[in-house]
Amino acid sequence: MKVLIFTVTTGQGHNQVANVLCDALSEKDIESVSIDAFEYITPVLKDTINRGYLVSTKRLPKVYGKGYRLVEKRDTESHDSMFAKFLNGILARKLVKFVEDYKPDVIVCTHVFAAIMVSYVANKLDAGIRTVGIVTDFTMHPYWEEAPMDYYVLASELLCNQAKKKGISEDEIVPTGIPINPRFAKKTDKQEARKILGLEDKTTILVMSGSMGYGKIGSMIKKLDEADFDFQILSVCGYNERLKKRIDKMEFEHKIFNYGYSDQIHMFMDAADCIVTKPGGLTTSEALAKGLPMIMANPIPGQEDRNVEFLLNNGAAFKISSTFPIDEALFQMFSNEVRLRNMSEMVKSLGKPQATKDFVDFVIKLGIEKGDEDEA
Repeated sequence: MKVLIFTVTTGQGHNQVANVLCDALSEKDIESVSIDAFEYITPVLKDTINRGYLVSTKRLPKVYGKGYRLVEKRDTESHDSMFAKFLNGILARKLVKFVEDYKPDVIVCTHVFAAIMVSYVANKLDAGIRTVGIVTDFTMHPYWEEAPMDYYVLASELLCNQAKKKGISEDEIVPTGIPINPRFAKKTDKQEARKILGLEDKTTILVMSGSMGYGKIGSMIKKLDEADFDFQILSVCGYNERLKKRIDKMEFEHKIFNYGYSDQIHMFMDAADCIVTKPGGLTTSEALAKGLPMIMANPIPGQEDRNVEFLLNNGAAFKISSTFPIDEALFQMFSNEVRLRNMSEMVKSLGKPQATKDFVDFVIKLGIEKGDEDEA
């Protein structure tokens, strides 16, 4: 059995999901390969798309958000938009030869742009290849209705209604959750995790800002430091070295442990009592899998706003703002036992710690079905 995974580099989340799946499939002795669809077509295109995404979301977030909203509100009665025609008519053709040579049984897409092109490829080849799209946020992104897949993986059963409204049938929906590193499916005792990390055994607040250190994290941690009770702070700055250096030079009343990029996020989450984070789909899924109450900060307008809406409307998070700052959110979270208990229960109910295992099992099932059809 062979699985081909197409991703697109807009940030790091889509690639992380692709890498997690390759590792999980390899453990089952299933051959797989992950490819950035735009990079395969031309590396310049990949770099341009990724750079444009990072600039627009970090430097021009309001413009990005308005653009995202316009796409959401477009007329979806007429499929095959100009954008989809561009992807299919000009770019996807180069992928046909690769897919034809690789001969996969299943193609998985971790980004809607890749899915649009793969739907074109699958139609051209008509080789009985199963196609699966993974929606990597807690919303149905625009354009998924223009990417006809055999199956769509959703972050939660609670998104099924959104999918159906986009014309996706119930038989095509697979709500197994966003695939995450299996390390987030395991739980280390909180006191043991703190001991491993060299922390004190007391209330611990984990602050994360995404892989690129997005948002005004330094000022937010300074505001967090104003909260008037005893706790320690775990800060993760990702690849933003300037942010890490700036926080290292700051003085705080509370003890702070400040990290750059780290592969110990799963252990940080086990040690923490809550997480303050930018609400990316992957980080959110990891925190839910760990049963960690969340405080949402600095969402990228667009898909991350939809993640915030999902979490707030399901009672799984707080959201800070200029009028509801981090110290106030923290005070309310830990002062209201009923709210904290209910939030913890909702987080656990939404978590999908076995998402990767369940997805791999689903892919194996598809491979078996295709093999049976080929033999027939």
